[in-house]
Amino acid sequence: MGLLNLLVNDPVTFFLLAVPLLYSIIIHELAHGWVAFRMGDPTAKLAGRLTWNPLKHLDPIGTIMLFIFGFGWAKPVPVNFGYIEKTRKGLVLISSAGIVANFFLAFFSFAISRVLSPPPSSPAGQVIFYMAQINIILASFNLIPIPPLDGSKILMGVSSERFQNALSRLEPYGFFIIIGLLYTGVLDSVIKFFRFIILAIIRVLLP
Repeated sequence: MGLLNLLVNDPVTFFLLAVPLLYSIIIHELAHGWVAFRMGDPTAKLAGRLTWNPLKHLDPIGTIMLFIFGFGWAKPVPVNFGYIEKTRKGLVLISSAGIVANFFLAFFSFAISRVLSPPPSSPAGQVIFYMAQINIILASFNLIPIPPLDGSKILMGVSSERFQNALSRLEPYGFFIIIGLLYTGVLDSVIKFFRFIILAIIRVLLP
């Protein structure tokens, strides 16, 4: 169900869900830009993308898709690998930064829930729950190795040049491939697998 339907049918849940979702996406993109900046690339900073202002990160089409279909995206943070001395290392670290950020947001959400123990039906309990689940889904989804998702960039950073070129040629069609695989449910098992791995790591760190 898209956010538009949720807004009409359950406005309270909409706001409790929309805020964690919005800032989870923003933090994901900020992480990409921050790591790139730390590695010597000022592109995101010069473009004004190292900011908490959601208007700088929202993609108009991605936002409309999110409201109508429940699937959307933010504007990718611009990265110029010409500034980065070790391209492969930069590709892996910058691409994985958003996933790592989502993982830690989920981890801290579980930790806060354990410490504070808010009632599940309370606004605080629901926000913490949504924050954890949204970030697990974002991390799991972005681990999928299909361009332009982060998982494909990480794979490119550790694979042969021939395989990198193959993934690069796939990128113009990646969006349509992902939509098709989501629609047919093919990616459900992949997302569930990554979700299982992430939850297993969190359980180890937070027994």
